[in-house]
Amino acid sequence: MPFTETGIPDLLVYEPRVFNDNRGYFFESYSEQAFLQHGLQLKFVQDNQARSTYGVLRGLHYQQEPHAQTKLVRVLEGRIIDVAVDIRKGSPTYGKVFTIELSAENKKQLLVPKGFAHGYSVLSETAEVMYKVDNFYNKASEGGIIYNDPALNIDWGISLADALVSEKDVILPTLENCTHNFIYNSDK
Repeated sequence: MPFTETGIPDLLVYEPRVFNDNRGYFFESYSEQAFLQHGLQLKFVQDNQARSTYGVLRGLHYQQEPHAQTKLVRVLEGRIIDVAVDIRKGSPTYGKVFTIELSAENKKQLLVPKGFAHGYSVLSETAEVMYKVDNFYNKASEGGIIYNDPALNIDWGISLADALVSEKDVILPTLENCTHNFIYNSDK
């Protein structure tokens, strides 16, 4: 199966099958059929792409319901540390952090469901990150958690003293003080 569990309910690593030969490689970066076979019914409505340089740190971001987004994150060029934090009230893994290196080489993808804060840091000279979302951006519903929240103790793989962080992201609250309306549903 192309999906690997992460130890956090609903957060999955997706590894498409890659066909290599002397010409290069081919793979299906997304297959609705593969997702349906795994019981995942998603309707992605938009692809987003960002180019960043070494040391850029984006996150931790989310959108509240009813505008929450599931994301399927992958790297087209370079390497990143991708981070997801479970912020669903009542979840057995509430506040748990998951990190994974995503790269153009390993072709792994992270499926970040609604109810998670998400971010990444760039490990390579440059990185192109692309992610599918199943809901459109809504400014009024955006929220976030400060990247250096001591309670989360995230290893971003870069020096935080030298990280390039947006003005918006440096003033985000801690997990303890953030506002969100996510509730864990164990009946999925």
